[in-house]
Amino acid sequence: MSRFLNPAKIGLLALIELYTNNTVPTSSIVDVLSFIASHLIDSDISSSALTSSDRWRRAESTVNLVVSISDFEKVLTPHIAASGIPGRTLWYVFLDKLWKIDSLHALHEFFDNCSGILAKTKEELRRDAEMGVPPVAPEVIQLSRNSPFGAFVRRSQLEFTRLRFHDAIELWKDFVKYRDTTAAYYRKKTPSFQSLSFDNVLLTSENEWGQAVEAITSVAYGDALRDDSHATMPVSTDDIEKLLEFQIDQMQKYGNRVPLTIRHQFHDLVVDSSMIPSLSHYLSYLEAWRAGDYSTSFDYLHRYFDYTMQNRDRSFYQYALMNLAVLQADFGCHKEAIAAMLETVSTARETRDMTCLNFALNWLFHFGRAHPEVTQELESKSQLGTGKESLAFLRSRAKETGAWSLWSSALMSEAKMCLSHGESVATALEHLVRSSQILVEQNMKSMVGSQQSINIALWDRLGVAYLSATTCEVFLQCYARYSIFDDELKVTSRQASMLALKGKYDEALEKLGSLDLDSLRAWKPSQYWHKFRGIIELRRDLHHNNLDGAELLLSQLLQSRTEDLEPDLAFAIDTLHVDCLIRRGNLEDAFEKVEKMIVELRDENKDIALRVRLLLLKAELLDKCGRPQRAFTIVVRAANVAWRARLIPYLWPAIGALANILCSLGEFEPAIQLLLAVLPRSLECENAAITAKLYSHLGDANVGMAGKMPPKSNKRREHLMKGVEAIEKAFNHYSSIEDIDKQCEMMAKKATIMKVAGDYVLANDYAAAYLALRRDANQLKI
Repeated sequence: MSRFLNPAKIGLLALIELYTNNTVPTSSIVDVLSFIASHLIDSDISSSALTSSDRWRRAESTVNLVVSISDFEKVLTPHIAASGIPGRTLWYVFLDKLWKIDSLHALHEFFDNCSGILAKTKEELRRDAEMGVPPVAPEVIQLSRNSPFGAFVRRSQLEFTRLRFHDAIELWKDFVKYRDTTAAYYRKKTPSFQSLSFDNVLLTSENEWGQAVEAITSVAYGDALRDDSHATMPVSTDDIEKLLEFQIDQMQKYGNRVPLTIRHQFHDLVVDSSMIPSLSHYLSYLEAWRAGDYSTSFDYLHRYFDYTMQNRDRSFYQYALMNLAVLQADFGCHKEAIAAMLETVSTARETRDMTCLNFALNWLFHFGRAHPEVTQELESKSQLGTGKESLAFLRSRAKETGAWSLWSSALMSEAKMCLSHGESVATALEHLVRSSQILVEQNMKSMVGSQQSINIALWDRLGVAYLSATTCEVFLQCYARYSIFDDELKVTSRQASMLALKGKYDEALEKLGSLDLDSLRAWKPSQYWHKFRGIIELRRDLHHNNLDGAELLLSQLLQSRTEDLEPDLAFAIDTLHVDCLIRRGNLEDAFEKVEKMIVELRDENKDIALRVRLLLLKAELLDKCGRPQRAFTIVVRAANVAWRARLIPYLWPAIGALANILCSLGEFEPAIQLLLAVLPRSLECENAAITAKLYSHLGDANVGMAGKMPPKSNKRREHLMKGVEAIEKAFNHYSSIEDIDKQCEMMAKKATIMKVAGDYVLANDYAAAYLALRRDANQLKI
């Protein structure tokens, strides 16, 4: 196998020569040069400005060019040649150029003549002047020796001169086979073409050798002239390595798996090549890892580093350990992952590899945040101290070494920690702005996704749902193609979640379905995607009162161990489980589960927002039990924490729960004042369930206030009508999320209020509407 040259590169050289000979017309120069450049400049196929499908399509075109000449035909056939026979296409002129290379000797001459298209050096010009050789005419196109085209021509010449005779023969045979598919077309256009025109030696000696020429052809070319689809493909080591590096870069940068078409084509290339680079084992490791095959990925990882670490060379040992730790963590072997990463830290310190050391320390910090139960003992013995001190150390080290990505990541982690602990929002914003400045100055577009995710969470916590949704849309429209697929998946899931909170379940599922299916072939993104879809469908089933279907979905979602789930998904599933138990009337089990969740969050020091949500859920359970006053301290504590941490979406439900407690104590007027104050801000959160509950409490408070008024007085009727109006708005919000039980509850309240007000006609209408809703709910369950 040739190190660099292959038949496709000979075709590119011939096309470059046609361009320098002014054979390409002016109108076609852009298309032809773009085609050549796309296969010579490495950064073209890995450009981050392309979408995922475009990048892989470019890689596929690179493979197709190596194995078939048809790509040349697609580009050159539509264009007419500027010189030669009038009406001839560039495709014919290109083939004529290739078919004139009719022997191994002609192939040598072809490479020798390539020097003529390069601009001469100063020494060559001086020598030509001394010998009286006239200079090249100004209209003649010559390639600069340092240009991409010139460098390609010079390297091709150099690599050809380095070939051993056997390798040169193999290159010639591959070239004959590569262009053989065009013989039928060229025979139609060239009457003098014969069956042996591919080799001038055989053609000129046919009369002399007679019948023996067939035997000589068979001996010289073997299987090269047979139409065998399983024959060896003409590929060079350089092609294999470039495709390997490209695939690994795409998988590491964007987290995707290799598309099946490219995977099969590349597998054929590797199998047919005489030498398999050790990097192919690393590609196999990444592919197995993304596919969720633990044992195979583990085997390939060891195989790759066994090949690369020869003679006890420990220069890559820390990276082997680092990859092993990440692999173990992804498959739930957390203690083994911690041990491997700690050894990575030790080895990186020995070898003074600051890049690897900083990555390992950053990974340990984030792993400790995600799994505090595993790293609790480690943190007590660590010299780095608390999480804040660890981040400060990482930030200072990154600033000293110029590790911009680590510096920005540390700032984002500090912002995230501020929000998680309920600290100053201004401090979190300061960290985000500093991180953004680094990203902009260093043009690190791949990290925008991580920062935007924190921005989305920040606006959501501040109760400005519109800005949160806008940030999602800006990321997906402008930055998704630069980021890893995990960022795109989570932002899209966040969009789907916001749609589901508005009751737009079909739109939410459609939004999730719009993601690239090829990117979803990876194991972890696929698991996250399926579970998030399950959560949306579970929420819809609960609202439709389809409890049997909801319990079936819950049983599937709860089968995974807690450590296999993302923390946000695990909490969402647990809260929906509690909601299901409440709707079943099993309040005792629901209360036990909430208490267990509170203890776990307190022990693991998780996000303060989750703890506030659990406090509100506990207060709701006490209200369901008919003991709302027992939740007074819980509600006040939730409101206090939510206000201090600026958790606005949880502050308004806490005020609503407090108003409900005041109603139970007969303090209706303060309850009305509280609810009227928070309802406009609650609408900004765009959470229909919370807003509907507040309107329901407002309706209850007004009805209670009416009970204090004299019978048949205007004030009494006024408060009853205000109560009906509030209940109607609550009903509308519950209708938007399709919550059948709550709609029935609101309709029953309206019927009761109308009956108390003496309007029996409306009361009967509302009662009939209640029965119709119940009937529809039963049909939905069927």
